[in-house]
Amino acid sequence: MTGVGFLGYAFMGRAHAHALRRLQSTGDDPPRLVAVTGRDAGATRAFAEAFGFARWATDWRDVVADPDVEVFENLGPNAVHAAPTIAAARAGKHVLCEKPMGVDASEARAMLDAARTAGVVHMCGFNYRFLPAVRRACEIIGAGDLGDVLHFRATYRQGWGADPGRAGAWRFDAAQAGAGALGDLMSHVVDLGRHLAGEFETVAGEITTFVPGRSVDDAAAAVVRFAGGATGVLEATRFATGEMNRFTWEVNGTRGTLAFDLERLDELWVNGRRELVMPEGWWPAGHGLAWEHSFVFELEHFLAAVAGGTAVAPHGATFADGVRAAEVCEAIARSAAEGRRIATTGP
Repeated sequence: MTGVGFLGYAFMGRAHAHALRRLQSTGDDPPRLVAVTGRDAGATRAFAEAFGFARWATDWRDVVADPDVEVFENLGPNAVHAAPTIAAARAGKHVLCEKPMGVDASEARAMLDAARTAGVVHMCGFNYRFLPAVRRACEIIGAGDLGDVLHFRATYRQGWGADPGRAGAWRFDAAQAGAGALGDLMSHVVDLGRHLAGEFETVAGEITTFVPGRSVDDAAAAVVRFAGGATGVLEATRFATGEMNRFTWEVNGTRGTLAFDLERLDELWVNGRRELVMPEGWWPAGHGLAWEHSFVFELEHFLAAVAGGTAVAPHGATFADGVRAAEVCEAIARSAAEGRRIATTGP
């Protein structure tokens, strides 16, 4: 049984812990919840007890050094993604880091270098790749049934950024988050754009902050061109008042169209017709999935790669994919600042 250690006990910590608990009741190699670390001793201990971790600590170095931890999951704020993940990789732990991989692309590249040098399995937490509808879309595009991809359009809309009661959240602090909607939401949009339509070639971006004095962006948008010739329109905002977690995308090809809405996450629209999708060995199609299942599928894939020595890519996002997402997001920000189209660097 693979021993897993966490950094982080809040939103992402709960999502990943629920997924691992689900995997403990299925599969041939159930994970062991070994240790969790967090800054708040009381909250960390309560989390460990609630989810069945054997140990807890307030210093992430204790989890990295734990000989029973084979997989290190970094689920903390963006500012603590780089150093602990690099240390874990150097200690020989397989590493999964939530997106965005750091506060900037430079940190993400350092993490990739450390993982490659150590020879450990590494994955960036772009969980939406693992939704059955996305996997089905990849199959359709890969088989050539959509023809040549012409357009990719996507928008990720949340409304909580307008809530004054959330103004003190770490995601609004540039020192902890690096960026706002750009890193938090647009990174998902960029990653799925690459996953479905191919590598980015150029971007023309717009960045907006609505709250005076806020140190990160509230909304980001871009018109993009892909290396294969397709065009795209991307948008991410935390000021779509009334929206909760609405992520929609559409791919248009010479032979048809695919469309998806996260609020109906087990459905893929193929040429205007609904297709219900479910992973093999799960429930029959039409019996419904929830957002949390994306983490079940993600961690099942990652742990299988660790146990079997198989590749995370191309289905899962490696640290190299995390670097590219960060680079494209930075290109969007630079384009907005300079008022011109920016060519993105190669992978």
